[in-house]
Amino acid sequence: MRRYFFQKIAQVILTMIFILVFNFFLFRVMPGDPVKLLARSSGAHLSVEAQKQLEQDLGLDQPMVQQFVTYAKNTLTGNLGVSQITYPGESVTSIFAQFMWPTLLLVGLSTIFSTVFGMLMGIYGGWRRGRTFDMSSMGVSLVLYAMPEFWLGIILLITFAVGLGWFPTGGSQSVSVTYTGMSHYVDVLNHLFLPCLTLTLAYLGEYYLLMRSSLLDVLGEEYVTLARAKGLREKHVLWRHSVPNALLPTVTLIALNFGFVLGGAITVEAVYTYPGLGLLTFDALQSKDYALLQGMFLFFSLAVIIANFIADLLYVYLDPRVRAA
Repeated sequence: MRRYFFQKIAQVILTMIFILVFNFFLFRVMPGDPVKLLARSSGAHLSVEAQKQLEQDLGLDQPMVQQFVTYAKNTLTGNLGVSQITYPGESVTSIFAQFMWPTLLLVGLSTIFSTVFGMLMGIYGGWRRGRTFDMSSMGVSLVLYAMPEFWLGIILLITFAVGLGWFPTGGSQSVSVTYTGMSHYVDVLNHLFLPCLTLTLAYLGEYYLLMRSSLLDVLGEEYVTLARAKGLREKHVLWRHSVPNALLPTVTLIALNFGFVLGGAITVEAVYTYPGLGLLTFDALQSKDYALLQGMFLFFSLAVIIANFIADLLYVYLDPRVRAA
């Protein structure tokens, strides 16, 4: 166990180092001169001397190796730079702290809902294979799995916000009225409902299909046949022998999908103008704010790495074969 743990720690460290190097060079090979972009966004006509001074202030006149050393040192100390265009003069860390919590709330709730309902539907559909529920849920899941998040969000927005007027069209809370106490939380949930529903439905089908397929594979194993031959009741065969083993691929999918959900939140937050990291990334892309984009890319990458690390540790407890190996 100790050896397995340290191996995973070493893999995480090496992956983070690779992400750090890749993140540094990625935004230096992209088209566009940061100095000219900054001058154009501010509307100022900088002289050649002023542009050189600005380039020196940003550290772009240093050799590439020195730039990387400075970047790595600042990143490890939590200094991700300063936004030059989207929020001029404000640090990327403070901007991130401001927009992080709405996205974590949105992504966290949608991941929980899609995982729980998708797995339960997959278990029931696989256990009752070929029945009415299985066939209907299979069709719905395939449609949701193939549907882009932003397109689903637009449909829900037009139907429930614009057409029926049941929910707000955007934002995370009302700006015309200030609510306090329980009314404030109700208002936040009211604005959160449609974006959360969009991400939940977008990833529901994937969890359903994987759980159903995994359960069907497990039901054909010999130990399940042996459990039935012993005279165990069907619900014990399902929940004690079949489902725990069928959960293993789903754990991996949850970890891998965490990064994809964050990526999907970019388009969903843009559709609903939900003030989170997704909308922040969308604005930074439009304005070519490289410092802010670099920080967002680093965060999304680290989130996926940490989620996979947690999944690897859970595997040790879910699958005894990992401990034996």
